Amino acid sequence: MGIYTIAITGASGSIYGVKLLEYLLKKGHKVYLTITKEGALIMKEEVGYDWRGSEKTIEKRIKKDLRIERGKLSFFNEENLFAPVSSGSQKVDAMVVIPCSMKTLSGIAQGYANNLVERSADVMIKEGRTLILVPRETPLNTIHLRNMLSLSQIGVMIIPAMPAFYNHPKKIGDLVDFIVGKVLDSLNIENSLYRRWKA
Repeated sequence: MGIYTIAITGASGSIYGVKLLEYLLKKGHKVYLTITKEGALIMKEEVGYDWRGSEKTIEKRIKKDLRIERGKLSFFNEENLFAPVSSGSQKVDAMVVIPCSMKTLSGIAQGYANNLVERSADVMIKEGRTLILVPRETPLNTIHLRNMLSLSQIGVMIIPAMPAFYNHPKKIGDLVDFIVGKVLDSLNIENSLYRRWKA
């Protein structure tokens, strides 16, 4: 089983992060999770989960909401720079920022490391480990595109939340599953969340 960091930031589309978190935990992977303040507010608005409070309280609430009985989850607030994932000595296979706000993307691109999300991403880059960003913004301006290009050029994988329609989605969950499935593919995790292209 793998060890992964998931960060949910303040962009629309927190359901993507929730679905990825649920999938990894139910498959028995270890997950370190952090959610920005803005990410928590948007999640409450869009998904209905209120994951705010102390770290241990949030861990319990997540397991209850997602019906995770034995999931290996560790939650850390974005201000907690003493969290294990803020150090390169902590073994983590990959990190996914899903969704990734343009503010967070900018901070990562500039090496700002202002909070746990940016610091953890900075660690992944400096240690040469897999970092995946799922930006969710439209339209994209030149600054956004330059930041994505600079990260792509150093090996960060950019997977925009752009679902396909060749699989004839019937509901919103199908669109979410497509993006999460693509992320899992990039992590080399077997999944059948979406119907693959067949000519």
